[in-house]
Amino acid sequence: MNWEMSKIVRTVTDIMVVPIIVYGIYLIVHGHLTPGGGFQGGAVIASSTALLIIAYGSFRDHKADLSSIESIGLTLFIILALLGLFLGATMFHNYSAGTGGLFGGTVPQGINPGYINTGGTVPLMNIMVGLEVAAALSLILLMMGKASDSVEVEA
Repeated sequence: MNWEMSKIVRTVTDIMVVPIIVYGIYLIVHGHLTPGGGFQGGAVIASSTALLIIAYGSFRDHKADLSSIESIGLTLFIILALLGLFLGATMFHNYSAGTGGLFGGTVPQGINPGYINTGGTVPLMNIMVGLEVAAALSLILLMMGKASDSVEVEA
């Protein structure tokens, strides 16, 4: 069965996809300060893929891209974990906390007022998990869309 969503659905999708992705990135990057993190942000980003699939149909030609992004995210996450083993004492050691630089800012005394650069390796790991989860869930949605394309619906 060949069908197309209405212009209203496609227009709302075009408007909402970017804010959904930006919110997912916000959840990923602020995961060490607020409830959220890589998995939650990745799931939110994958929901934008679901919205695109519903509005425009299946995107089968992006399967290899998503698989590569998933592999890169997982590989970089494992490398960060192993760097903790080599640069610190244990796997997942937060070796860059308090060292200065991008995410190595010093945590102020008392409650952290929300400084994003104080997480050390935690935000980096959240970013890698977010990449992996967003790509994996999007890939699952694409495969489900592909499977549903092959099913015939009787009228």
